[in-house]
Amino acid sequence: MRAILAGAALAALAACGNTGPDESGGGPLSELLRTATETVGARRTAESAAPARSPQEAAAEALRVNPGPLIQAGFEGLGRNQVMAMTGQNGRLRTYMTPAEEAVILRDGLLIGTKGLGRDLSVAEPGTEALIRAGQSGSGTRIMRYLSGDGLERPLQFACTTAPGPNPGVIVESCEGHGTTFQNNYLVQNGQIPVSRQWIGPGLGYLTIQTLRP
Repeated sequence: MRAILAGAALAALAACGNTGPDESGGGPLSELLRTATETVGARRTAESAAPARSPQEAAAEALRVNPGPLIQAGFEGLGRNQVMAMTGQNGRLRTYMTPAEEAVILRDGLLIGTKGLGRDLSVAEPGTEALIRAGQSGSGTRIMRYLSGDGLERPLQFACTTAPGPNPGVIVESCEGHGTTFQNNYLVQNGQIPVSRQWIGPGLGYLTIQTLRP
């Protein structure tokens, strides 16, 4: 039932908007897109032979066998859903990982970084975080740091605005910069973010997150 309710909330978020990045131009995002796309293609080929389970089946099985905190993550750029278990916590930061050691790092539901996915989001610094958690309109700067092909960290800065979405409890964060636009949608409850759709970066695209067990 928890998974079904989370899925319904996620559908409401998706209805808020589907603005995506313009990935056709040049610059640092184009290089990140090229290398990330190569990694995504390789992963899809390797995973095509694996038997598919529905997200509901995977969530039910994970809840049955794992007593700890769980999320269900939908990697839109990879074309798959994955249940992820919490493997570490440092203050408000939680690391959730797959058996293949792919990881996402969240701060009370807000995406802070990824590991093991290829051209990962090293760290996000959302200046709009307080506005998002309060469900308020406003503006701020978001810095997203990526590891480039030469192993160096490349910071990209985006100008963002927040505003309530069309559905109750949803806050929308719209960002632009470097010829790219993206839109993050959050369902906020008492400052926590149990359901969301957040942009990882070029190539990997959006990540949907549903809290299965807090």
